[in-house]
Amino acid sequence: MSTLQSLATDIALGKVKIVDLTHTLDPDFPVIILPPEFGQCARFRMEEISAYDHRGPAWKWHNLTLSEHTGTHFDAPSHWISGRDVPNGSVDEIPLDAFVGPVVVIDCSEGAEKNDDFELTPEVIQKWEAEHGIIPSGAWVLMRTDWSKRSGAEYLNMREDGPHSPGPTPDGIKFLIDQRDIRGFGTETVGTDAGQGSHYVPPYPAHYFLHGAGKYGLQCLANLDQLPPTGAILLAAPLKIKNGTGSPLRVLAMIEN
Repeated sequence: MSTLQSLATDIALGKVKIVDLTHTLDPDFPVIILPPEFGQCARFRMEEISAYDHRGPAWKWHNLTLSEHTGTHFDAPSHWISGRDVPNGSVDEIPLDAFVGPVVVIDCSEGAEKNDDFELTPEVIQKWEAEHGIIPSGAWVLMRTDWSKRSGAEYLNMREDGPHSPGPTPDGIKFLIDQRDIRGFGTETVGTDAGQGSHYVPPYPAHYFLHGAGKYGLQCLANLDQLPPTGAILLAAPLKIKNGTGSPLRVLAMIEN
């Protein structure tokens, strides 16, 4: 059999399992909150057009309203000022092979349980590599924190000084980009940066360094506890929006069962 025939057979036989890493889009799913002087991300909204009634007797459908960066979503390089001049930097221009690739999962759940502001540093990454091997070039790196098991106000975790959630330090994300040449970085939190990421230098280093280097971001992921540290394949294809800076999407992972 060819490689693709073999894969299809293994999926049908249950030898390869498909894991959904996506939250369900609904009006209650939290979105990032920026300081009030800035524009805000729209929550998901679904408006019924017809439902087998006088508005349309044989069909049911909806109008949708949402931001590019609502729910489980993809960040393209053009999302950030550092990536505004990156070639093929919008979601409709990114090469298709960028959307499918190997994934490694760095388990930070124990640290995040003890500290809402847990940091992914080069030392944490290298400790993971000592056990699981060097992160391969072109891999997605996902930071598991089990944050996706939270909901509502606990998910955003807002305090008087802003949101508190785990994320990478500037040195941590630069290590992944410069030393490991990753494809992109993903988190279970509302952004690829820590909740207090505005206080780093530069502010929001994951966004700044990732997109400036032409890399991609995934956020609001779920079910990372179902993935192995290595060996999975990620499928993360955003909507083909002209000049889009990001997109909600269905993120799937294939793992050997």
